[in-house]
Amino acid sequence: MFDQLGLVGCGLMGGSFALALKRAGLVRRVVGFSPSEATRQRALAMGVIDAVALGADQAAQGSDVVLLAVPVAATQSTLAGMAEALSPQTLLMDVGSTKRDVVQAAELALGDKLATFVPAHPIAGKEVAGVAHADVNLYTGCQVILTPMEKTGTAQLAQAQALWTALGAHVRLMSALDHDSAFAAVSHLPHMLAFAAMNAVNSQAQAAHFLSLAGPGFRDFTRIAASDPAVWRDILHANRDQLLLQSGHLREALQAFESALAEGDTAALEQLITAASQSRSAWSLKR
Repeated sequence: MFDQLGLVGCGLMGGSFALALKRAGLVRRVVGFSPSEATRQRALAMGVIDAVALGADQAAQGSDVVLLAVPVAATQSTLAGMAEALSPQTLLMDVGSTKRDVVQAAELALGDKLATFVPAHPIAGKEVAGVAHADVNLYTGCQVILTPMEKTGTAQLAQAQALWTALGAHVRLMSALDHDSAFAAVSHLPHMLAFAAMNAVNSQAQAAHFLSLAGPGFRDFTRIAASDPAVWRDILHANRDQLLLQSGHLREALQAFESALAEGDTAALEQLITAASQSRSAWSLKR
């Protein structure tokens, strides 16, 4: 059991983590910081945190586990602000959706406290943001990817694995590059496609009419387009090289469909659809 969780970022991800730790009996006290006074007070009223911190350093002070749940672009400055408050025995984790930039930020900001850091990415979330949507079950059954660095402490890595497992998550380890390559394909590109699909419809004069006719398929396909703009701006920018690589593969796949349509080649069109259908039917979400 941890004596104190320092929560830096009291939104959906951080708030859900705190609630899950409390329910599992893994933490005695939660001290939380958010730049927004309204968010801090909402988190306190909801029982997500037990005490308010007025800075990231104050949340980290005296905490034996610290979770960084801020936009990835804010990682370096936030870590730099709390580095001196960290104990060498602290377990420090993040929940960022990209990892190479987070690792680089930690290497620049943490100095001799780098061993405390275990980069983490829980594959969970909602298309809504904010502590009001914090969910004690958010991480139950989800995958959590850990991308330990060469200097990550063995004790901290073992603690991180045990903690996420105790919350009901399935833990996997991989390199930061492998992580960013994979999630460019299965997360970041799909989000960009959903954003682009909505923009494509909205760019047309008949957009309102088209949307009034849309059904569950369009709703499900574009659900993630409602995601937090600032969060996804940072994610797409941080992983832009891998995202552009995946976008190239998508253009090739679209070109195959466009060619079949332009040539009236129904056999080729059916073959392309069949390949996708069979692949999707054979795949199942790992929980």
